[in-house]
Amino acid sequence: MRPQFFAPYLLSVLRIMTGLLFLQHPFAKFFGIPHVAAFDNLRLFSLVGLAGVIELVGSILIIAGFYTRTVAFILSGEMAVAYFMGHAPRDLYPLTNGGEPAVLFCFIFLYIAASGPGPWSVDAMRNTALSREMT
Repeated sequence: MRPQFFAPYLLSVLRIMTGLLFLQHPFAKFFGIPHVAAFDNLRLFSLVGLAGVIELVGSILIIAGFYTRTVAFILSGEMAVAYFMGHAPRDLYPLTNGGEPAVLFCFIFLYIAASGPGPWSVDAMRNTALSREMT
């Protein structure tokens, strides 16, 4: 088998694993799993609370591969805002300001927005069903 054969499937794996890792953030914010002291007094109607709602809904949609390109683009933008508002003011370098995960999530989501969900996704199933209806 040629290595290119695996590329679309690995894109799906990247999307699913990124979504699962990203899901930790809203779980910590809203459910305390795992406990993060910074989120102890989180208010839903705050910037961090709004970000948590976007992360919760976005993670679930990314894992399923539903409206993947749009959701990934929104999450990429959220991570860019998180980096520049929460990390960059502390220091110039992501290694020393704690912003490496935000930068990585930003660019992974941007890649997913550009490349699509891969074959293991609701979007791929919907596209297959639509193409069958058209013929």
